[in-house]
Amino acid sequence: MSEQRKILGEERRHLLLEILKETGAPIKGGELAKRANVSRQVIVGDISLLKAKNEPIIATSQGYLYMKDAPSEVYERTVACVHSPEETKEELNILVDHGVVVKDVSVEHPVYGDLTATLRISNRKEVEDFVQKVASKKASYLLELTGGIHMHTITSKNETHLQEAIDALNARGFLAQ
Repeated sequence: MSEQRKILGEERRHLLLEILKETGAPIKGGELAKRANVSRQVIVGDISLLKAKNEPIIATSQGYLYMKDAPSEVYERTVACVHSPEETKEELNILVDHGVVVKDVSVEHPVYGDLTATLRISNRKEVEDFVQKVASKKASYLLELTGGIHMHTITSKNETHLQEAIDALNARGFLAQ
């Protein structure tokens, strides 16, 4: 935190909403903290309060994202995949190379039931950032909980792109049979 004035309470949350709405892309908590001149922990609390007020904010692997109204023509499919953790980058690159957005990943855990994580990955840079973040945090992929079996929700403005992405996953042997 710098010498500039801290932005307090409601004024800060209003500023965070403005930033998230105007940006239209994920913003890391650390960046929001710098702009508001507070700690990242304060931002986490603020985001929780905004979500409790029904603001459509989601936390993705790339940062916080304000979910504006979705385009009217978006096609969506859920695909069941299976592969090793080491093949995650290849799988995600196949999907984004076909012009789809990887909306999330989910697994069916034997104890906890359905576990879903928001991804919102749409290009190779975001794939690389995600894979690097998992590695740097020494985190596990959800698929490691289920022997490699997991599902992705994928979206596109073009239904053909979805089918081509699914066909490419199948050709590579990544679709669960």
